[in-house]
Amino acid sequence: MEQLREDQPPSPARERAILPPCTAAEARERVTRLLELHLGTTAGRVADATVTVADALLVTSELATNAIRHGKGITAFQARIHRDCLVLTIADGSDEMPRRCEPSLTGAPALGGYGWALACRLASRVTVTRHSGGGKSVTAHLPLM
Repeated sequence: MEQLREDQPPSPARERAILPPCTAAEARERVTRLLELHLGTTAGRVADATVTVADALLVTSELATNAIRHGKGITAFQARIHRDCLVLTIADGSDEMPRRCEPSLTGAPALGGYGWALACRLASRVTVTRHSGGGKSVTAHLPLM
């Protein structure tokens, strides 16, 4: 389920005093550390824990990659656990809204758009929030149970 809201970006007061990740790998590493703490697993074993964790890391990769490739880079990043759900918010500097891959009228395979559809399918909820000063945030909710 996708939603569009007009709102402010995530509150800087709620963000840790660190820079947002520059790569999808850095974003995955931050989510991995959070999941290790939440699930009580040791370093390196969280990725093998469950399909649910693998899905969470895949969605992290896709949203981070989209922000880097199409959104002028990641401008804010927040990953937190709320009621056994990973809530992942990634902001970027682009006003362009994400879009799903559309079938080609010529039958040629479409280029891109698959990651967004995949993220929307794996998350229980995805919200896109436009920022009044430009850019947007994408928030995905991924149940961990």
